[in-house]
Amino acid sequence: MKIAMSGSSGLVGNALLKSLQGAGHQTFRLVRGAGRTSSAHQPDGISTQLSSVSGEILWDPKSGLVVPKQMEGIDAVVHLAGRGIASARWTDDEKRCIRDSRVAATARLAEQLTQLDSPPRIVVSASAIGIYGETGDRIVSESSAVGSGFLASVAKDWEAATGALSQRGVRVAHARFGIVLSSEGGALAKVTPLFRWMLGGRLGSGKQYWSWVALEDCVRALVWMLENDTAVGAYNVVAPAPVTNAEFTKQLAAVLNRPVGPPAPKFALRLAMGEMADALLLSSCRAMPERLQAAGFRFKHADLQSCLRAELLRS
Repeated sequence: MKIAMSGSSGLVGNALLKSLQGAGHQTFRLVRGAGRTSSAHQPDGISTQLSSVSGEILWDPKSGLVVPKQMEGIDAVVHLAGRGIASARWTDDEKRCIRDSRVAATARLAEQLTQLDSPPRIVVSASAIGIYGETGDRIVSESSAVGSGFLASVAKDWEAATGALSQRGVRVAHARFGIVLSSEGGALAKVTPLFRWMLGGRLGSGKQYWSWVALEDCVRALVWMLENDTAVGAYNVVAPAPVTNAEFTKQLAAVLNRPVGPPAPKFALRLAMGEMADALLLSSCRAMPERLQAAGFRFKHADLQSCLRAELLRS
C-alpha cells in the first residue's frame, strides 16, 4: 500500500514507519511545510506527484495540507500527530494547545481528505485510554462509557473529529493507546535511570492501575488495523494484563536487579506537576484490549515481565 503518516518522528510513528517499510509498503511522511522549501508558501509551485517529494508531504497542523492533491493515490493514512500531553505544565494555554493539536488538526485533515477525488480507503487515527477517565479497580473495554475530565473530553472530541471521513465511506479505526513501553523513549526510558540509581518508587498510594503495551505489540496492532478490512471503530491498544503502579514498580526494580526506592507522595507530585500529576500519574485506568482479542490478535508480550525483559535486557 501507499501509506501516509503524521507523527512519524515520535516513538510509535518511527517504529511503525520502519515496520511498514520493511514489509514493502511505500510510505510518505507528513512533515511541517513552514521553512522546508522556498515553494512551501507557493502551493502552485509544488508538484502534486508523490514521487517528487521524496517520501514527504507538506502539511501544517494549524492550516492543514499545503497541497491536498499530493494525497491523491494514497491508500491509507495513519494519523499520530499531537502535542505531547506532558510537554509542559497544564496552564489554560497549554491545555488549549493540546486540544487544538488533536481535535482541530484532525478535523482539518479529515475534511481535506474527504475532498479528494479518491480518498484513502483506511484512516487509523490516534486516541487514548484517557477517554475512560478515572476508573479505579473497574475493568473497562471499548464499550465502556466515556469518562470525565480534561483528557477524556479531548479524546472524545479527537475521535469525533474524524466524522467526515466515515460519512465519506472511509474506514476509520481509532487506536486508544495506553502507556507504550520501550527502552528507546517514552515513560519507560524516562524512569529507568531512576530505578538504576535506586530512586524509583511507587507514585502516591501505588494502587492506581496502569494499562501498558509493548512498543512491538503497539506497532503490530496498528499494522493489523491497516490490513484488516473489518477493523472499524475504537480499539484499546493495551496488553491484557494491566497492573497497579506498585506492581509495575516492583517488577521494574526486579528486572533491573535493584531495590524499590522511596515512594513519591501525592502532595509532592501535585506540587511539581499540578493538575497533570493527577491525570497522568495518579489516575487509574484498568483497560482491556477486548476487541483486539476477540478478533484473534495475539500479543507477543502479554505480561509485564516479558515486556520489561525484552526491552531492558537486550544483549
